[in-house]
Amino acid sequence: MTDKTTARAPSAPPGAPVRAIRGVSDRLVSWAFIAPTIVLLLAINIFPLIWTIRLSLTNYRANRTGAELKWLGLRNYERILTDPDIWNAMQATAHFVFWTLVLEVLIGFTLAYLINKKFKGNDLWTTIIVLPMMLSPAVVGNFWTFLYQPQIGLFNYFIGFLTGADPSSFSMIGDVALAPWAIIIVDTWMWTPFVMLICLAGLRSIPESIYEAAECDRASKWRQFWTITIPMALPFLMLAVLFRGIENFKMFDLVVQLTGGGPGSITELTSINLKREAFEKWRTGYASAYAVILFVTVFGLASIYVKALNKVKER
Repeated sequence: MTDKTTARAPSAPPGAPVRAIRGVSDRLVSWAFIAPTIVLLLAINIFPLIWTIRLSLTNYRANRTGAELKWLGLRNYERILTDPDIWNAMQATAHFVFWTLVLEVLIGFTLAYLINKKFKGNDLWTTIIVLPMMLSPAVVGNFWTFLYQPQIGLFNYFIGFLTGADPSSFSMIGDVALAPWAIIIVDTWMWTPFVMLICLAGLRSIPESIYEAAECDRASKWRQFWTITIPMALPFLMLAVLFRGIENFKMFDLVVQLTGGGPGSITELTSINLKREAFEKWRTGYASAYAVILFVTVFGLASIYVKALNKVKER
């Protein structure tokens, strides 16, 4: 009787409890791995951003923690957007970002195109070209400061050899007209290899069969370059521009080591200006509003650029 009853009793699907337990276990394990990342993201990125936005609406000063905290609303933002010194720093930053991107893209893509052509010593030259980007910006700044010295600097002697000018007759980091170009030259020297590597990856991702088909159609090398090489390498080129544009917009250590923002304030980029407002003048609330404006500017421009980049990839 017992055996018959057992036989008539509905049996559970085999493995059902195991699957249920395993599902819960997998979910807990996945959250155990994800939770530390989420906590770090909130602690390092999200919370400071929210705290900065809150401080930007007040008159808070970090060196006067006991002072009365006043709510100013959007007054800090209004003062920043009408401050001529801020706009001068924005203009200096725009000049620096534009010309570094132009030079790094032109030189980097040219080097990538040449290295992509297999020749003897290819790997050696690639290693030599990449060396500058492996150095610390602070070290590079100090190194080029000596090169720019009018009396002993090799750069002045090199320019004098090419133009016939007296090497001690000009100072790259002491002249108002030359100082912006001094930091542009150094940044281009240091980060052109980065652009070159990204462009080289794009060039080597182009299938050889496309060039073979173009040769069968009797397309010239110049036509192959403009109809195959440039369009197919363009997403990589745009990606390099995105990375370097963001990095150059917040450039700080290299310029501080070279010019310190001088002479005067001709090379005072927004990052240097922000540092002075926050840690020299101690206007923390004002500097927080400044930082929020810079963040929104970079984030907005990058978002628009990424949409353009996605459209290029979809073509």
